[in-house]
Amino acid sequence: MSTAAVLAERPPDGPPPRTRTILLASLVGTTVEWYDFFLYATAAGLVFPQLFFPVGNQLVGTLLAFGTFAVGFVARPIGGVLFGHIGDRLGRKRTLVATMVLMGAATALIGLLPSYASIGVAAPVLLVVLRVLQGLAVGGEWGGAVLLAVENAPPGSRARFGSVPQIGLGLGLALGTGVFALLGEVLDEQAFLTVGWRVAFVLSVVLVVVGLLVRLRILETPEFRRLRDSGGTARAPVVQVFRTSGHRRGLLAGMLARWAEGAAFNTWGVFAITYATATVGMSKIVVLLAVTGGALLMAALTPVAGLLADRYGRRRVFGTGVAGFGITVVPSFFAVHSGITWLVVVVLLLQLGVWYALMTGAESTLFAELFDTDVRYTGMSLVFQGSGIWASGLTPVILTGLLVLGAGTPWWAAGYLAATAGISLVAVVLMPRWIRWRPQWTRGTRW
Repeated sequence: MSTAAVLAERPPDGPPPRTRTILLASLVGTTVEWYDFFLYATAAGLVFPQLFFPVGNQLVGTLLAFGTFAVGFVARPIGGVLFGHIGDRLGRKRTLVATMVLMGAATALIGLLPSYASIGVAAPVLLVVLRVLQGLAVGGEWGGAVLLAVENAPPGSRARFGSVPQIGLGLGLALGTGVFALLGEVLDEQAFLTVGWRVAFVLSVVLVVVGLLVRLRILETPEFRRLRDSGGTARAPVVQVFRTSGHRRGLLAGMLARWAEGAAFNTWGVFAITYATATVGMSKIVVLLAVTGGALLMAALTPVAGLLADRYGRRRVFGTGVAGFGITVVPSFFAVHSGITWLVVVVLLLQLGVWYALMTGAESTLFAELFDTDVRYTGMSLVFQGSGIWASGLTPVILTGLLVLGAGTPWWAAGYLAATAGISLVAVVLMPRWIRWRPQWTRGTRW
C-alpha cells in the first residue's frame, strides 16, 4: 500500500466522532441533571422559605426548606439501586434516557407549582413529592453517565474520560446560580418571587430536549455488551454487592472517602449562598456570581484532575483535594463570615474551583474501579448516593444548626467540616489495606 493511501486511511487528530458523541452525551446529561438538582438548592435558600414555608421565622423557614432539599438525597440511593439494577441487568443507555426525562418533568412541575398562599399545605407536600422524583432521577443518572465514559475509555485514559461527566457538576451549578443571578438583576424582588424563579425551573424542558437528542444517538458500552453476550449479568446486583466481601469493603471505603467531597460541595455551592446573604448580609447577586465563578473554574480544572489521576493515581489526586479542603476550611469560613467581598470571592474560587475540582475529577473513576462490571453501576451508585444522605443532603441543615449552637460564630460549623476531611483522608490512605482485592478490570492502573 502506498504512503498516500496509508495517510488517507489514518484517522484525524483527536477522538473519533463516536467517542466525541459518547463524551458529549455523558457531559450534557450530567449538566442538565445537576442544573435541575441544584437549582432547587439555590431556590431553597432564597425563595422557598417565603413561598412554601411562611412560618414567620426566617431561620425556621430556611431549615424547613433545606429539609426538603435533604429529602432529595434520601431518595438518591433508592434511585441508585433502582436504576442501577436496570443498568446492570439491561444496559447503561436505557437508564440514561429514563433518568433525564424524569428529572426534567419533575423540575418543570416545581416551576409551575402554586405557593402555600394559593393551595395551603398541599404546596409543600407536592414540593416534597417532586423533590423525591428529582432525587430518584439523579440517583440513577450519575452512575450511568460515568460508566458511559469510563467503560468506553482506552487503556490509560480511564480517569480522563471519567472526569468528563464530572464537568457537568460545575456547569450545572454555574447555570443554576447564573440564571438566578440574571433574573434577580433584571427583575425587582416581587417579580422575582412571583415569576422569575419559576422561569429558571421551566427552562429545564429545553435543556432536557437537547440532552435527549444527543443521548438517543449513543450505543451501549463495550464492557456491558461483552458481559451481556457472555451471559454474565447479575440477577440481583444489589444483593451481590452486599454478599461479596470485596464489594462490601469497597462500599464502606468509598462512602467514608466521599464524606468530605459531599460536605465541601454543599457547603460552598449551597449553604454559603444563604449564609452570606441572610446571615452576613452580603448582596445576593454578588454571592451568586461568586459561586458561578467558582463553578466555572471547577468545570475547567476537573478534566485536569482527570489527567493527573491517570498519571499519578486516583487516590493521590482525590486525597490532595480532601487535604486542601480540610486545611483551609476554618480560615475560609471566617473569611465568608467577615463579609468582605474579595475574600468571599477568593474562598469560593479556591474551594470550588481548586480543591473540589481535584476531588470530583478523580472520584468517579476511583469509585468505578472498586467493583466488577456486573455490579459496577449499582455499587458505585450506592457509594455516591448512599453517602450523599449525610455527606451532602444534611450538610446545610447540620451547618445551620451548628451556627445556632455557636451563637452565630462559625467555629462549630468549620470544625465539623474539618472533621469530615480528616475521616475521608484516613479512608483514602487506608483504602488499599481495606480492599486487598480489586477487579481484573483495574489491574495495571495507577490507583
